[in-house]
Amino acid sequence: MFDLHGYFPFILKGMAVTVQVALFSLFIAVVLGMLGAVAKLSKSRVAQVIAGFYTTIIRGVPDLVLMMIIFFGGQLVVNNISESLGWGYVDISPFIAGTLTIGFIFGAYMAETFRGGILAVSRGEIEAGYAFGMTAKQVFFRITLPAMVRHALPAFGNNWMVLVKATALVSVIGLQDMVYNANQAGGTTRQPFTFLLVVALLYLLITGISDVALRWADRKFSVGVRRA
Repeated sequence: MFDLHGYFPFILKGMAVTVQVALFSLFIAVVLGMLGAVAKLSKSRVAQVIAGFYTTIIRGVPDLVLMMIIFFGGQLVVNNISESLGWGYVDISPFIAGTLTIGFIFGAYMAETFRGGILAVSRGEIEAGYAFGMTAKQVFFRITLPAMVRHALPAFGNNWMVLVKATALVSVIGLQDMVYNANQAGGTTRQPFTFLLVVALLYLLITGISDVALRWADRKFSVGVRRA
């Protein structure tokens, strides 16, 4: 159907990089999201302000602008520090910069997702845990967290889908993901549309597999509720 002139393995190599960026970014986003959710729900005014400032920045600044700022601005800051310490030139990896940026961006969205999930947990379930003599830590990990996952899973899945598509941004900082490789192959063969169409289909493949996995997770965490 598509004449890729032998570039398909090259595109698949980029696809592997795309999946790695997505997974590492998801890990960072989940960690930052949990910290942000806890901070927003805490009684500390300072923690609430910091978390609110974090989410406000992410909502107000375009993802591409943040990517460029962190990659180029981070490189400048790191090398200024390196020079002051007498070290050599430090070259920041586009993979690290891209992963950190996407994780930082979606950490804010995950924070709101997790906060909503925690607030949706029944107060009666939490009080029942304390009534059985559980500590606050036990209540969180045995009651609040599992119930929060069930409530937050739909929004979490949506965030993951958007995150996967956002990985295309790393191509602008030189990371050889499948979008970057497709542009290279398209420029060489003068058939950019063909290669970008292949990339679109590969993204659909990733999100399709993700959708199946998320539906399985939703059934797993909702078994008791559905039976009720």
